[in-house]
Amino acid sequence: MTDIKIIQSPEQHTAGIRDRVPMAGLTDFFSRAFEETMQALVAQGLSPAGPPFGKYHGSPGESVDVEAGFPVPSTITPDGDVAPGLLPGGRLVEAIHIGSYDTLERTYSEVERYFAEAGISPGPVMWESYLTDPALEPDPAKWHTRICWPST
Repeated sequence: MTDIKIIQSPEQHTAGIRDRVPMAGLTDFFSRAFEETMQALVAQGLSPAGPPFGKYHGSPGESVDVEAGFPVPSTITPDGDVAPGLLPGGRLVEAIHIGSYDTLERTYSEVERYFAEAGISPGPVMWESYLTDPALEPDPAKWHTRICWPST
């Protein structure tokens, strides 16, 4: 069972790329988005203020409206496809997923069950913060992903 809880969080400025992506193309999209966003941050003399994120606008189907990048200390200047954004603040349902990205669906199911049992409604966006760098930890069973889903 995943540890799921309600937290209060401030909104967070972000820099990233948003696109509608086929589910099969997510890995390539994330790679491009993280690389281009990091290049834009370096060009502006900025560093990420936290781990990379993937923010989902609405429910995925065969494709998904997704934004990927990094939290930043303040609003950035747009650069190519890289644009400023926000991770919403307020009341969030938070879960820490341990394991491969391929098994995130199980944790999302637990989070959705938590919403139903708590009698609260999920908001229209949710995001994942990738707390473990797969380049530094090659064992997917040890990866940690923070899932945040605002409630309405």
